[in-house]
Amino acid sequence: MTTVIVDYEGGNLHSAEKAFQRVAREVGAGDVRVTSDPDVILGAERVVLPGNGAFPACREALFDHRGIHEAIHEMVINRARPFMGICVGMQMLATRGLEYTETPGFDWIAGTIAPIAPADPALKVPHMGWNDLVVDQSHPVLDGITTGQHAYFVHSYQFQVTDPAHLLAHVDYAGPVTAIVGRDNIIGTQFHPEKSQATGLALIANFLRWRP
Repeated sequence: MTTVIVDYEGGNLHSAEKAFQRVAREVGAGDVRVTSDPDVILGAERVVLPGNGAFPACREALFDHRGIHEAIHEMVINRARPFMGICVGMQMLATRGLEYTETPGFDWIAGTIAPIAPADPALKVPHMGWNDLVVDQSHPVLDGITTGQHAYFVHSYQFQVTDPAHLLAHVDYAGPVTAIVGRDNIIGTQFHPEKSQATGLALIANFLRWRP
């Protein structure tokens, strides 16, 4: 079994690669490969899409790498393989993003990527650092993860989901901020599980064992 972390020059992959490889060894989940090769993506069992930076730039990079988006779509939508988006990789699941300019997303989970606007003006944006998860709905990837556990965030925009059923967890930042979205074989985390210590490693382990 192989898990691929998609390399489209849209993020720092080193920490994600190390975390997924470590957990895969611990749970017997096979190989973890970083790749920009569509054929390797199409041969995998699971797909992870990381991302850092602005929504439009990440989308452009994804679609500029010939065949990557098509391979991801084939794996996730047509073959229903487990998928995890991280940070901007999660935001790509939305219908559209409003960062700098309106930009279409994958539209796999209906919603909009909009600026974080805390009710308390003393709170800074970007939302950066540790925050406590509030689990809204049960999910196999959240097995053993409970409200109050910490995760590490770095972002200025958040996923406003259209259907509340797709909101799995949020955090409070003078108002609710989406932390985890999901449906069917798709899950996305706004935080970085590879930087979220025990909580993040538990989530990665659950994802690598998940059979939707």
